[in-house]
Amino acid sequence: MTPTEQLTTIVATVLTGLVAGTYFAYATSVMLALRRLDDRTFIEVMQKINITIQNPAFFAAFFGAPTFAAVTVGLQASNGDASGWTITALALNIAALLITTAANIPLNNALDAAGEPTTIAEPGKVRDRFERAWNAWNATRGVALVAAVVCLGMALRGR
Repeated sequence: MTPTEQLTTIVATVLTGLVAGTYFAYATSVMLALRRLDDRTFIEVMQKINITIQNPAFFAAFFGAPTFAAVTVGLQASNGDASGWTITALALNIAALLITTAANIPLNNALDAAGEPTTIAEPGKVRDRFERAWNAWNATRGVALVAAVVCLGMALRGR
């Protein structure tokens, strides 16, 4: 692995780990705390989280992780030695990105479209359509990114 490949792999690893950690934190604390709230408060808080997560720090990691994984694979391919570990890590990063855009974001948008929590006629139904599915997809993308971190670590070890 060239020094440039090593640097891009390290950056990809750190960024992938940050996003995986975000999803882990949701699964192990945020969603567990929200589970204890009444339906209207749950909806209100998730609507606010959906807005605040859209910030430069999160976007840098969210988009940077697959970008740096792709740059690493490209550098390796141009040197004729693309690693199966980095290719797999890139595929897992892309899978997590697709899960987010195809599942979690549409669920977030549907929750936002439900309107002001105090005016929702049946907040329990709105929550039921959101919570279980969102948690399942969050866990899936989180596992994919943890596996990507392992793959990138193996690539750094030269395995």
